Amino acid sequence: TNFLAFPPVARAIVVFGAGYGWEPLARAAWLHRSHLYYWGDIDTHGFAILHQLRGYFPHASSFLMDRETLLAHRLQWGDETEPARHELSSLTVEEAAVYDELRFDRIQPKLRLEQERIGFGWFSDHLSRMSSDLQRTTTQFS
Repeated sequence: TNFLAFPPVARAIVVFGAGYGWEPLARAAWLHRSHLYYWGDIDTHGFAILHQLRGYFPHASSFLMDRETLLAHRLQWGDETEPARHELSSLTVEEAAVYDELRFDRIQPKLRLEQERIGFGWFSDHLSRMSSDLQRTTTQFS
């Protein structure tokens, strides 16, 4: 749903990944020179997939995989059937904090927020801000 409903963004493409398996994309040299944003479920496997992505693209950033988004969508929470529990060394400090809350069941056991359950207004506002920030950064360094 999110892939199909993603609004047009100048100079951007959306790739539907369906989980693990970034190796085929890693061969695309132009992706290594591009701004990459990963938007996965806020659950332990979403962060594990981000970790795997950073094995190929260390510069990739997460999008809407933060504590604020998680807590703002409490009514949409679900259960993750088999949470990951291993260390993920490539997460940022903020991402690792959310991952630890999930893998150690600090908020709720087996907590999961699927990306398609995030409100479209919340998503649109954050996408707009991210696009503006990226455009300013690109203009400054062009």
